[in-house]
Amino acid sequence: MLYLHGVGHFHPRAEITNSFLEELDIGTDDEWIIERTGIRSRRTVLDLSYIRTTRNSDVRAAGEACEISNAELAAKAARMALHRAGIEAEEVGLVIGGGSVPDFVTPAEACQVAEALHLTAPCMDIRSACTSFGAALYAVSMMDVERAPEWILLAMAETTTRSVNYNDRRSAVLWGDAAVAAVLSTRVASPVRVGRCELASNPRGHDKVIVPWAGHFDQHGASVQTFAIKQTVRLLRGLQRDCADPGRLHFIGHQANGLMLQNVCERCHVPAQRHHSNVRDFGNTATAGSPSVLSAQWGAFRAGDQVALVGVGAGLSWATALLTFDAPREAGV
Repeated sequence: MLYLHGVGHFHPRAEITNSFLEELDIGTDDEWIIERTGIRSRRTVLDLSYIRTTRNSDVRAAGEACEISNAELAAKAARMALHRAGIEAEEVGLVIGGGSVPDFVTPAEACQVAEALHLTAPCMDIRSACTSFGAALYAVSMMDVERAPEWILLAMAETTTRSVNYNDRRSAVLWGDAAVAAVLSTRVASPVRVGRCELASNPRGHDKVIVPWAGHFDQHGASVQTFAIKQTVRLLRGLQRDCADPGRLHFIGHQANGLMLQNVCERCHVPAQRHHSNVRDFGNTATAGSPSVLSAQWGAFRAGDQVALVGVGAGLSWATALLTFDAPREAGV
C-alpha cells in the first residue's frame, strides 16, 4: 500500500498576463488566447524584462535570466509538503526529482533539492515530461516495502518557460512555471491512500512533443490535443468504474488547456463542483499541474472522497492515480 502524507506547491512571483503577451505584438490578444486555451495568466522564473527584450530567442541565455533556480523552487514546495506531513527534512530517506527542463544535465536535480533542504539521502530523478509526477508515484508503488525507506520525498520543479520562443504565439500562450512536492510512505499509514497507480507510453509518438537540448519547445498541436482528450476520457472512465462511490469522485486532469478539460468533463459527466483546475490562472505547468491543484485543494477533501489524477504528456505517455481520503483534512493544513 502507498500512502500520501502531505503535498506542497509553489508558483514563482513574475506573472505573464495575456496583456503582457499582447504587448509583445506576436499576433495574439486576450480574446484569442481565452477562446483557444482558457488561460488568463501564468507564472515564470524568468525576468519579464528579459522576455520583453529578447523573446528568449536564445534559450542558452535563459538560465542567467532566472530569478529562482529549479532547486530553490522545488525546495519551497517540499517545505510545505513536509510541514503538512508533520516530519522534518532529516527524516527523509529518498529524494526523487524530475520534470521537463532541468537546470543541469547532471547531477540529478534531486541532489540540488536535497542540498537546499539541508538533508542527506539517496537522490535520483525520474523524468517523464508532463507525467513525471505520475511516473514517480508508479515507481514508488512498486518498491519492496521491506527495503523502501520510511519516508520518500518527491520534489519537482517545472520551468518550461525557459524553453519557450516568445515570438511563437502557439507556445507563448501556454506555458507557466511551478513546483510540486509530496511526502510518501509504503510503511507508515496515513488518511490518504494512493491506489491504481499506472504509467504507460506509446514511443511511436516520441517526436510529437519535444524540447531539444538548447532549443525551443515544439509540438504537433492538433494531434497532441486529440491524443490528450481521448486518453484522458478513457483513463477517467476507468477510474470512475473503479471508485467506491461515483458521487464522491473528484477529477484533477493534466492542466494543459481549459477547453480540453471542459471537453473531458462533458464526455465523462463530471459536475463542476467535482472538477478542480488552475490552468486559467497558471497555464500549463507540465507535471506540476495536477499535483499543484491537489495541493491547493488539500484541505477541501473529506472522508469518503476519492480523487482521480490523470496526466498525459510527451513520449507519448499517460499516468493515473486514484486517491482515497479515509479521514477529513483540516483546512489549510
